[in-house]
Amino acid sequence: MRHLVVAVALSVLACIAQAQTFPNRPVTLLVPFPPGGSTDTAARILGERMRGPLGQTVVIENVGGAGPAMQAMLGGQVDLMVVQAAVTLPQARVGAVKILANLSPARSSVVPGVPTSEESGIPGLYASGWFGLFAPKGTPKEVIAKLNGAMVQALADPALRARFSDLGLDVATREQQAPEGLAAFHKAEIEK
Repeated sequence: MRHLVVAVALSVLACIAQAQTFPNRPVTLLVPFPPGGSTDTAARILGERMRGPLGQTVVIENVGGAGPAMQAMLGGQVDLMVVQAAVTLPQARVGAVKILANLSPARSSVVPGVPTSEESGIPGLYASGWFGLFAPKGTPKEVIAKLNGAMVQALADPALRARFSDLGLDVATREQQAPEGLAAFHKAEIEK
């Protein structure tokens, strides 16, 4: 039993020491989609802006196999798809695809001429893509606070907001940027 107590105490001390020095090496941000999609693009923009507050490089690691839907659409293998504006806007701007509806309750400021699904005759069809940063269970609260602080600072940057807007991405409210806000939003999305 003493060995267990010592082991637990040592692991707690190691977590505390890690939290106090975090980050002492580059931070890896896993993106569960292939490079080039909206999730990858948003992660790279955010990671670059988080570098300053963290004092470390944020390395984007793509681990995916799902995101090349647009290539399939452009290649004629797919006739219709639901996708985030960040993926569609570049292709829509050059006339390669046509945006039929916005699946939000209100029109988008990025594509104000595109009707909502309700305006198109399909009431109640709402779907929105969103991004969140998640850490492994058991991550020390101090580490979460440092990562969250760096993210909040990055999301407040007008240059980042402008780049996100160009991609059709909105920045979450400050309340939703907090761990508790993301948890509540995530829970509501699962229930929806």
